[in-house]
Amino acid sequence: MNQPEFTLRAATPADEPFLFELRRATMTGHLERAGESTDEEAHWARLRYRYDDAYVICCGSENLGLFKFFCDPDEWTIVQIQILPEHQGRGIAAHLLGEFPSHADNARVPVKLSVLKGNRAISLYQRFGFQVVDATDTSLLMRRR
Repeated sequence: MNQPEFTLRAATPADEPFLFELRRATMTGHLERAGESTDEEAHWARLRYRYDDAYVICCGSENLGLFKFFCDPDEWTIVQIQILPEHQGRGIAAHLLGEFPSHADNARVPVKLSVLKGNRAISLYQRFGFQVVDATDTSLLMRRR
């Protein structure tokens, strides 16, 4: 598979309308199936959570998605990976899931993420070595060492 062409740039307040529509397009169905809130207030709250750690995935001037993460000394966390539906299947998330954990390996820290149960991304995460370590009624906590 060819490496997808994209860059990451820090999200700015000007990106909020794009990121809100991205969140609605990529998460509403998953949230509904999980019985979680899908109202605007809930979407905005999640979008703004750790906004300083948000990066817009771009190809040239086109916005393709979001990669939100942070790095603590003992553990790195992937908060969100969201790709516009029309750009899914191009290997963007797979590339991020290969690169980010490899940097964590070099830093000798595990990577964790949370995913809603039933989300098809679970199999992608498992393919990159993430294992379920805990669960709630609606989500799975996954970790990769």
